[in-house]
Amino acid sequence: MAKRKNWQLRRLMTYPYDAPPPKKQVAYIFDTNKCIECQTCTLACKTCWTSGKGQETVFWNNVETKPYGGYPTGWDLKLLEKRDPARWKEDGSLASETIFEDHGPLDPPTGHHPKERDYALPNLGEDDLSAPIEPGAYLAGTHASWMFYLARICNHCDHPACVAACPRKAIFKRDEDGIVLIDQERCRGYQECVAACPYKKTFFNMVTRTSEKCIGCFPRVEQGEVALCVESCIGKIRLHGFLTTQGAPRSDNPHDYLIKERKIALPLYPQFGTSPNVYYIPPLHVPDGILEQMFGPGVAEAKATYRKAKDDPDLLAALLLFGASNRIIERFERKGEEVVGWDGKGDEVARVPFDEPHVVRDPYDAKHDVYRHNTA
Repeated sequence: MAKRKNWQLRRLMTYPYDAPPPKKQVAYIFDTNKCIECQTCTLACKTCWTSGKGQETVFWNNVETKPYGGYPTGWDLKLLEKRDPARWKEDGSLASETIFEDHGPLDPPTGHHPKERDYALPNLGEDDLSAPIEPGAYLAGTHASWMFYLARICNHCDHPACVAACPRKAIFKRDEDGIVLIDQERCRGYQECVAACPYKKTFFNMVTRTSEKCIGCFPRVEQGEVALCVESCIGKIRLHGFLTTQGAPRSDNPHDYLIKERKIALPLYPQFGTSPNVYYIPPLHVPDGILEQMFGPGVAEAKATYRKAKDDPDLLAALLLFGASNRIIERFERKGEEVVGWDGKGDEVARVPFDEPHVVRDPYDAKHDVYRHNTA
């Protein structure tokens, strides 16, 4: 078993394989404060990639309501219940064991295999609050009950559990961008990857008898375009790009800046040890204790930084890049009261003003001798 550096855990950890990092690592940032669970991302992914036979219950992208929702049912709770609570040191490093370390050296990563019934309820817990609200409580101010929407795709992890578990070595991580793929010709449908993935983003196709997973829209990425779930997001909650792996993080790379420099976006369940590459800006209205279980230490700091974005021009500039272009933005710069983004070729693909142009008209129109008013 190799010892690999897990920067999210701030320590070395045990992993079955050792390899140099990819030339760059695909990464996504999702702003949970802006998601309205319209499922446009889910439909865009479904209609393009998983509309075939045997894929009826396959959702590479889904949006679920926390705290009670999840697809497949209880995907995270079942694994959390099998393991001891995560323990973090004061320096932010993980003191407890990962899913690669809490068993014998020849055993697969700790996981669980969902039951068939678990794939039957994609909308379970949708819009359910953490606790009931008494009648009239909304008139008394902010109430303690909460819920939020969690959009999920494959994390294209630095240390993928699916890669570690596959006895056929049919799953690999691309050197050019870190996207994790399954070789459909080598796969024999043993489903070890399904059991091992802590996020349950590997699915078994009952017709082809092979496992399938999110391919990171790599045909689009190779053309410099963002994934379909990112382009279709009407709430502009997603930013798709790359983390720097060769050298120090770059301040002009929006993902390096938001994730590693400002630390406003956090990984989901980092204590599992896979180093997921989908990062979330935590919801401001949810208690820190719940969020720390999901996103690890740093939640309070991330929320405080997000709240101050309106007074931080550089941070605001980076946040305005969400949904600004269907091209992958690899470099950005704030120029006065607007932000400019460039793709990997150096072409300008986004220019977003801090304030959108607008016109305020007088209620009375003297030319037509009429009053303007809202009739909606």
